[in-house]
Amino acid sequence: MKIGIVCYPTFGGSGVVATELGIALAERGHEVHFITYKQPVRLELISRKIHYHEVSVPDYPLFHYQPYELALSSKLVDMVKLYKIDLLHVHYAIPHAYAGYMAKQILAEEGIHIPMVTTLHGTDITLVGSHPVYKPAVTFSINNSDVVTSVSESLKEDTLRLFDINNDINVVPNFIDVAKYSNPFTDCQRDLMAEKHERIITHISNLRPVKRIDDVIEIFFRIQKEIPSKLLIVGEGPEKEPSEALCRKLGIDDKVIFLGNSSEINKILCFSDLFLLPSEKESFGLAALEAMATGVPVISSNTGGLVEVNEQGFSGFLSDVGDVEDMAKNALKILKDPETLQKFKSQAKQAAMKFDTKNIIPLYESVYENATSKVL
Repeated sequence: MKIGIVCYPTFGGSGVVATELGIALAERGHEVHFITYKQPVRLELISRKIHYHEVSVPDYPLFHYQPYELALSSKLVDMVKLYKIDLLHVHYAIPHAYAGYMAKQILAEEGIHIPMVTTLHGTDITLVGSHPVYKPAVTFSINNSDVVTSVSESLKEDTLRLFDINNDINVVPNFIDVAKYSNPFTDCQRDLMAEKHERIITHISNLRPVKRIDDVIEIFFRIQKEIPSKLLIVGEGPEKEPSEALCRKLGIDDKVIFLGNSSEINKILCFSDLFLLPSEKESFGLAALEAMATGVPVISSNTGGLVEVNEQGFSGFLSDVGDVEDMAKNALKILKDPETLQKFKSQAKQAAMKFDTKNIIPLYESVYENATSKVL
């Protein structure tokens, strides 16, 4: 099958999932065409089965904001016709599903009927999509997709609560190629980040308020009082400077390392003993899954899709949002005893296996077959 994938070419979340999906589909023999404004971050290899088509938006003085949706719709039409693409898979409801719908209508005028699958990832529904300005367009786009998927049961429930949806929503969880996270490093070189006797705690995100970076630091502040440790914070975002200030205020700035955006997530997780994700809301929790696949137990909030990923008392622990005392207490349960830590590391990897690529990609292939049957 020839599949057109539309996504944001970002470091995390939907962009990573869409890119990894395309790579996995190509490995299974499908021809994949990424259509977006920049090459996706994790798309390192272009091959005869993987193609990238850039959407360029002309800079025209009439427009205060350049019309990306219009450029994307036109590009989708051109690529479908040029490469005989069989199906469009758009990630993120806006603007991608909206642009995809317009492309479908244009193509239909020429007798080309192409199915469209829309995958909902989170903030396209709970934050951006539910804004009154966008809500009618998002509702329309979801209801006029041939098949809709969401990355968790939690997100499906949010979508049905926030929008007037008359389309079915299929839950296909995020996934991970566990083999890629099996620590290919013969020496993790932990001494680059910490002393031998220190534990390494990690947080990875876009450092937005919803990630509650202050809670990450407050949890670590309590951990390092009991156990010698270092905190690695990976990512860039608006909470970085306030977080650095909080570290100075608490007198732990020498124990916290801000690494910025990184393409070496596997290596960083290889260093790590524990992962913190105390978010206000997570539609799935892909960063937690990546940590678990590397054998890093997770301390997280019990919100959204996290309860579907992080298994209480097995891959880590879950606490109420904002309960830093409980999160720190659970972290110490794992970290204080080496045997307990090793047990949780092994269990975290075991829990990640159910989200392995080989289990989830066939679900998407089934979704594609369903979508195709609807337009035949």
